[in-house]
Amino acid sequence: MASTKHVYNMRHGQRGLAYIINNVKFDNLTERTGSDLDEERLTERFSALQFTVKTFRNRKSTQMVDLLDRASREDHSDRDCFVCVILSHGEEDRIYGTDGPVEVTKLLDPFKGHRCGSLAGKPKLFFIQACRGTEPDYGADVLSVKGDGDNEDVDDDVLIYRIPREADFLVAYSTVNGFKSWRNTRKGSWFILALCKVLEEHGTTLDLMTMMTRVNHIVAHDYSAKDLATTKKQIPCITSMLTKDLFFHPK
Repeated sequence: MASTKHVYNMRHGQRGLAYIINNVKFDNLTERTGSDLDEERLTERFSALQFTVKTFRNRKSTQMVDLLDRASREDHSDRDCFVCVILSHGEEDRIYGTDGPVEVTKLLDPFKGHRCGSLAGKPKLFFIQACRGTEPDYGADVLSVKGDGDNEDVDDDVLIYRIPREADFLVAYSTVNGFKSWRNTRKGSWFILALCKVLEEHGTTLDLMTMMTRVNHIVAHDYSAKDLATTKKQIPCITSMLTKDLFFHPK
């Protein structure tokens, strides 16, 4: 078992907030049919992991920024971490409010450094279900073959120390930059289906990065979109600035 030095402290009084922003209807884009199923599954999964889940529907781009800015200003001192899931249309590094796009960085910035001191050193997790371009992933055939530090200059007694403002974030995109993200209108999106499946099966036993690797595997291997000519595939993209292992052990 990993040393507590390398594991996030998840023994605060509360697990933390889990915000779910679900944009379904837009001024100038198609309705995201099936996204309500994603919201329902996510609410169930994060509630089971002892998060306080708050859902928000059909927010404009400025409302999304304001919503997360207010969340960052809350007192998170007695909370383990913060989670935000955004379900929407997107393009490259922007995600859509109901009226237009906003840069993902504008949604993350309120949680960085001194702007959100009560979450400093704690995990800040963002899961983004949205397209990041228009390119479909046609996949590649694979031949299956069997078998196939610590800073010693820091005094341990020092209680105040500085960490990078970008540290302790995880941003999990449903697809890589430039590519489409697939959603089944009757079942929900591939990425959220896989994420909820892994959280249900392993959410209290495996560390988050191991779980996200399993999410990647499910999306890459278990889902395909077919038309008359070709088969389309998808691979999520996890950007981690986490500095420790993260477990959601029951309190």
